Amino acid sequence: MADYTFDVQKLYLEMLLADAESFARAQNIFDPNSFDRKLQPVAKFVKEYVEEYKVLPEVEQVNAKHDIKLKTAKDLDPSHFSWLLDEFETFSRHKALERAILQSADLLEKGDYGPVEDKIKDAVQIGLTRDMGTDYFEDPKGRLEFLKNSNGQVSTGWANLDKKLFGGFNRGELNIFAGGSGAGKSLFLQNLAINWATAGLNTVYITFELSESLVAMRMDAMITGIPTRKVFPEIENVEMKVKMLAKKSGNLQIKYLPSGSTILDVRSYVKELELKSKKKIDCVLIDYLDLMMPKSKRVSPADLFIKDKYVSEEIRNFATERNLLTCTASQLNRASVEEIEFDHSHIAGGLSKVQTADNVFGIFTSRAMKERGRYQIQFMKTRSSSGVGQKIDLEFDIDTLRIRDLAEDEEYQQFKKQSSTIYDSLKQKSKVATNKPNVPDPTKGDNIGKVKATVEGGKLRQLLNELHSDEEQ
Repeated sequence: MADYTFDVQKLYLEMLLADAESFARAQNIFDPNSFDRKLQPVAKFVKEYVEEYKVLPEVEQVNAKHDIKLKTAKDLDPSHFSWLLDEFETFSRHKALERAILQSADLLEKGDYGPVEDKIKDAVQIGLTRDMGTDYFEDPKGRLEFLKNSNGQVSTGWANLDKKLFGGFNRGELNIFAGGSGAGKSLFLQNLAINWATAGLNTVYITFELSESLVAMRMDAMITGIPTRKVFPEIENVEMKVKMLAKKSGNLQIKYLPSGSTILDVRSYVKELELKSKKKIDCVLIDYLDLMMPKSKRVSPADLFIKDKYVSEEIRNFATERNLLTCTASQLNRASVEEIEFDHSHIAGGLSKVQTADNVFGIFTSRAMKERGRYQIQFMKTRSSSGVGQKIDLEFDIDTLRIRDLAEDEEYQQFKKQSSTIYDSLKQKSKVATNKPNVPDPTKGDNIGKVKATVEGGKLRQLLNELHSDEEQ
């Protein structure tokens, strides 16, 4: 550690007082406690003066209040202040770390380990704000071309979804696909992994539930077009096709981690993989968020809102730090069952995940829809498009588990039209029923409302059966 003598620290103060711009940049890390005990009153005076009057005090004002006399720094050029900022940043970080270690000693004796980690982390992260942001008016063409040509936005592999997202997903963002049990959350993430890997991106698929071999077998069917039931009888054919695709694809690594793992486990694995493979990872898909735990041991697993808040923030921070394409999944709660549309209240664990994520999609696909070859995604939240509330229809091959862009065939257009008619009819009936006076409240012990809901549900099933019957004819 550098030897920050009294004279060196005094020089820092003198130079900071000589240049308002340098002080403004260093103000967020300017802590009087970092200075020598004799200089602390001087540093405290400067800090309080700036906070109250919004300007730096003159050296004469400082000297009039204190025994220690500062000199007026003269004949300084920009390179001197660049040196000052680099030096002062390192000085502030070292002193903060020194204080954190001393304070941690008492905590360690008491067995209170949680705050120790936080204190050390805060000290290490001390630094200047070197990026001054974007000057909006300076170069409009340049910043737009940079945005257009940057590698930040990447296609999902589905043109219909890309169109709504204005091109695809952005690196450094958190994307969540929410669905009920059996809706196909894992299938969607696996298909997305295939899309990105075959597009040449180095991809990692983290699984907390399914084994690596089962995920790989599913992907065998997806990537080769060979039905899952024929993968084993056609092992040699599968091998040939996979090896041929591997020549023009990025890496695709499948890794099982036990449920309850943290982002530290994911981070460590990705880092080690990059070191061994000597390839930069582009995409990380996590299956799925709800099965992870936050880094802090103090967060109770029973408090889903807080737990998921920490986990989602940690995943997003990881994505931002590493400039990754990052997707995960989340469970929908029981209230989502039988719903025609999803909203934020249907996300298991509450709004904490939604608030953190950049894009949230509901997987609106039942077993019957998958059997019919249909897969539907609903925009629940998006920061990169105006598609909230809209749905994207995709094609699903139940034999190969592959999800593709929907073929706009006449049969499906007719199906969609009839389905929309049913949906509009149900919404209208619901609206009419709501506006009727003196409608019994089922929540207050009256069963008439429940009977009515059952009748409406029966009508829906009848309409759907009629639709199926018409299509089969």
